[in-house]
Amino acid sequence: MKAFVFHGPGQSAWEDVPDPGIQDPDDVIVRVDAVTICGTDLHILKGDVPEVPPGTVLGHEAVGEVVEVGSGVRTVRPGDRVLVSCISACGRCRFCREGAYGQCLGGGGWILGHTIDGTQAEYVRVPFADLSVHLLPAAVDSQDAVLLADIYPTAYEVGVLNGRVGPGDTVVVVGAGPIGLAAITTAQLFSPGRIIAVDLAPARLEAAKRMGADTVVNAAEDPEQLVSELTDGLGADVVIEAVGVPASFEMCTRMVRPGGRMANVGVHGKPATLHLETLWSKNLTIRTGLVDTYSTPALLRMMAAGRLPTSSLVTHDFPLHRMAEAYDVFSRAADTGALKVVLSSGPAKDRT
Repeated sequence: MKAFVFHGPGQSAWEDVPDPGIQDPDDVIVRVDAVTICGTDLHILKGDVPEVPPGTVLGHEAVGEVVEVGSGVRTVRPGDRVLVSCISACGRCRFCREGAYGQCLGGGGWILGHTIDGTQAEYVRVPFADLSVHLLPAAVDSQDAVLLADIYPTAYEVGVLNGRVGPGDTVVVVGAGPIGLAAITTAQLFSPGRIIAVDLAPARLEAAKRMGADTVVNAAEDPEQLVSELTDGLGADVVIEAVGVPASFEMCTRMVRPGGRMANVGVHGKPATLHLETLWSKNLTIRTGLVDTYSTPALLRMMAAGRLPTSSLVTHDFPLHRMAEAYDVFSRAADTGALKVVLSSGPAKDRT
């Protein structure tokens, strides 16, 4: 089969690799119908995730058809259309029993495209299938559903729920990429009083407006002062960091009010300074986290009911074999206007 293979920082290729096969009784093999590229994949290519070994097939998000199942699989069978979660869960360890699947001790967690071959391929082996793939309702489009593999549960769990967004809150989302936009969308489920989006790219700020942000501000135009003015000097109740660089993390800690909450979603490849000399007395809650995907079934129900505007996040469609081109477009988002790119084995969805 063909797959997109990581060969070290700055090196990758769409190339021939061996077909995956069943290795454990709880494995399934999925023929990939739709896949997308995550900002984390870009971090891997930059060398920010050094534990990813050269030769790994990248990708951790997909929708496809089950073509083979291991002898221990009980919840799906060949022919089923499924969502492949970015997190695999053994279901037996302490963390899985608590629903903290991202911290799985039994061989799961974030493994696809990280420690084992991932989804940016024609076929993918998915371990722990009973908890790691989800049957898709017929009404849910594959190219929309793939956004529930990672960005929506990540934004919802690590950003909105960890930040404890509540009615009337002032919420600041720093970073209006796909994760930030999904955070804006799901924060609205809790009736905040105001959502402020911060980014450097005008196109992404426009997208933030479309997704429900009440106010947008360019990161170069003193967003801290704007937040102070809009809150009478108090600061935001909740600040969500969705960039993953030291400057944005440190800015977020300055924008949150005393007693407020900050949720870090961004993937950080470099140290950030925690300024305890100014933060120690502010009663802040700072949460970090890897997505657990415990919310995926609920998000699927919301999508099936038309409550999640996923398709508006997808700006580019490609066939699978144009993976390298899709990476180039996604990595140059400031120039291309890319939010989320979807690659499909079938015809692209008309999004005009």
